[in-house]
Amino acid sequence: MSVSFTDGVLVLQTPGTTYAAYCGADDIPLHCYWGPRISSADVDVLARGMASRLAGEWPSFRSAANGHEEYPLEGRLQFGRAALSLEFAGAVRSTEWRLAGHVVHDEHHLELLFDVRRYEVSVSLHYRVYEDTDVIDRWASLRNGPGVVDVHRFDSAAWVMPEWERHRLSHLTGRWAAETLLRRVELADGRFVLESRRGTTSHHANPWFAVDDGSANEDFGGVYSAALHWSGSWRLLAQRELDEPAQVLFGWGHEGFGPRRLAAGEVLETPVSSGLFSLAGFGGVSRMWHAYALGQVLPRAGEDRPVLFNSWEATGFAVEEAGQLRLARQAASLGCELFVLDDGWFGGRSSDAAGLGDWWVSRERFPRGLEPLIAEVHELGMGFGLWVEPEMVNPDSELYRAHPEWVYRFDGREPALMRNQLVLNLARPEVAQWVLQELDSLLSAHDLQFVKWDMNRPFADAGWPSSPESVGRLWFDHVTAVYAILDVLREKHPEVAFEACSGGGGRVDFGMMARSDQFWVSDNTDALDRRSIQHGFSQVYPARTMACWVTDQPSFINKRVSVPLEYRFHVAMAGVLGIGGDLAAWRSDELELARELVAQYKAIRPLVQHGTQYRLGVPGRSLSAVQYVSADRGEAVVLAYQEAQQFDSLPRPLSLRGLEPDAVYRVDGGVELSGAALMSHGLLLTLTGDYASQVIRLARRS
Repeated sequence: MSVSFTDGVLVLQTPGTTYAAYCGADDIPLHCYWGPRISSADVDVLARGMASRLAGEWPSFRSAANGHEEYPLEGRLQFGRAALSLEFAGAVRSTEWRLAGHVVHDEHHLELLFDVRRYEVSVSLHYRVYEDTDVIDRWASLRNGPGVVDVHRFDSAAWVMPEWERHRLSHLTGRWAAETLLRRVELADGRFVLESRRGTTSHHANPWFAVDDGSANEDFGGVYSAALHWSGSWRLLAQRELDEPAQVLFGWGHEGFGPRRLAAGEVLETPVSSGLFSLAGFGGVSRMWHAYALGQVLPRAGEDRPVLFNSWEATGFAVEEAGQLRLARQAASLGCELFVLDDGWFGGRSSDAAGLGDWWVSRERFPRGLEPLIAEVHELGMGFGLWVEPEMVNPDSELYRAHPEWVYRFDGREPALMRNQLVLNLARPEVAQWVLQELDSLLSAHDLQFVKWDMNRPFADAGWPSSPESVGRLWFDHVTAVYAILDVLREKHPEVAFEACSGGGGRVDFGMMARSDQFWVSDNTDALDRRSIQHGFSQVYPARTMACWVTDQPSFINKRVSVPLEYRFHVAMAGVLGIGGDLAAWRSDELELARELVAQYKAIRPLVQHGTQYRLGVPGRSLSAVQYVSADRGEAVVLAYQEAQQFDSLPRPLSLRGLEPDAVYRVDGGVELSGAALMSHGLLLTLTGDYASQVIRLARRS
């Protein structure tokens, strides 16, 4: 794999693709090619052809480069939306630059250097490739000189799509309790925008997209895709005009977030945006993202995540030592490996109206502290974890009474409450340092193996009365402060795993994945709803990062009561299995079935958490499934689901994927079929009734 920049031609070679751009005499880099791997000679011809095609005089009202720019600037004859928008002294909102050189840091990382004309400001565009994936990382950095610069827009990348007749964009949208729902839209001429204005990644959209020409399916077709490594406000803007390629701008910060003011000498670097191209359809794109996440993003990706029990749905805020110990004993008897004490263990936290910010153990609920409970949980053979929400504070707390100035607010206004809480201004260094000290002390004082880091409300009243000039900074600096805190905690306490949570799936992204071991994907644990949520999640994020709970009925989201326990387990077994029900209320037959299913999950866990994933159909009324295949294709497991049966029809044969065609596989220890037969004709299943499910294991005959 290689990166090069010769005679104005940028070439990135990955194992299976080539990416190219050309920077000519006007110093405006033009995107030339992104697709199946081609030679440097091909790239040179395409680059010169692109320059020739766009040279000369164009009619008024059009600019030759629009839509083709590798990184569009605001100003001059650039009429599309810009990736970089700077304001200089005198309200100048036009940026011109000249190519100042390039740096090849190593065979995988190249940096293009640009100087902004008439100002002592420089911009760098970064590109990184890998030996084992077609993913390309892109980001930008901005270095200010002695003056003051206001940053209105600073995207990580502009991704240019081919000049197809149609551009179909796939994305993930939703809301609280309905996250990561897959949607596909036709890009019309004009602009299509997705963004988070909430200070977090958000439940309402996820920073990922895929573009095809309208003909791709799960298994075949050319698909381009990109994701953003960022856990705060962000924007995706796709722009398309007649006779121009589609261009997708991707970066941190929502519309009108700032501006972010740069001080003299300050350097600002964007988060990474990663992109890839595949001819293997949407499924192929997903598997490439999964491999990249496990190989380049997720820490300790090779570890098995344990089966956990979480106390929240069993006890709510009514936590005390004896009750938690009873739950722990029941969880251990089912085979759980991690016990997590959720909200209610600290300060004056008897409801969601008080105590946030007071991170000391409640002596009213735990007179002996947490140590006896932790010790007994360890004796039961389980790890111990705690829930925290360190970015928040209740007005009814010792912290807020001592430091009301530490929250986001506007001078002269009462800040708006959500869930009876306010957001701490972690952009203030002293607040971030306090959070770090509190959590470090908590982890140092207790033998913990797990922390669930929650954030249960978005930013609002995002002001900073004592430093109004810093308002534009907080949308960026809050997130980087969270990152820095997590980085320090992980380094000082390597034995502790972290789960990223934000009222469910409000902070699911590669930026948080780099600092977490798993995601809490949604507060909605209803198995039927989770099928769609998990289907969307799998478009980009691997099963190894997806925490899934089995909980009680009726579901608190939609009051559903008709879903069998086995089906609920089988849905949760598609990721990192957890249990969150009130075990004291489970019947003996339910407890016995749960023990069997936990054992079954542990047997297939290596495949689910570390295997290659294939989606077999789309969740709905009829049969669909998720399949996981080992790296050597010697083993596979299929989780099959039928939500409803119509008439007396049996499911159609289920065609598998990813097997070795010439090998013979034993199905559930019985019938033997070739990989070719299993992938062409498929498995014959006998699912009947509503909410029917089945786990099928396959092993290659030696």
